[in-house]
Amino acid sequence: MRRFLFSIVVAAVTATATQAQTVNAGKYTVEGTNLDGSSYSGTAEITLASETTCVIEWDTAGVKSTGVCMLNGNAFAAAYVLGDALGLVVYKVNGDGSLDGTWTITGKDGSGTETLTEAN
Repeated sequence: MRRFLFSIVVAAVTATATQAQTVNAGKYTVEGTNLDGSSYSGTAEITLASETTCVIEWDTAGVKSTGVCMLNGNAFAAAYVLGDALGLVVYKVNGDGSLDGTWTITGKDGSGTETLTEAN
């Protein structure tokens, strides 16, 4: 019985390890929706600082913002400054390396969406 349970635990750990997501350093294209539902696009660049932390810089419609980011499993989050406001975006890391996110900024109602796709 113990061998059987040990085999199940090993299989679960192995499956979890192989499902671990990663976010690559580099340039990404950005497609998103603003809080009012209008669309925007631009670029983002991710620079890794460690295995789980990074710096992210966006350039959307000529507006630049910088944030600190962190990877935890298949969740990737960034806190950033946009003008006088603080913002937060939480992305789901997809198997193809793209990131699907939802974001908000202080002092505003609602949330926007954003997808980052690795640029070629």
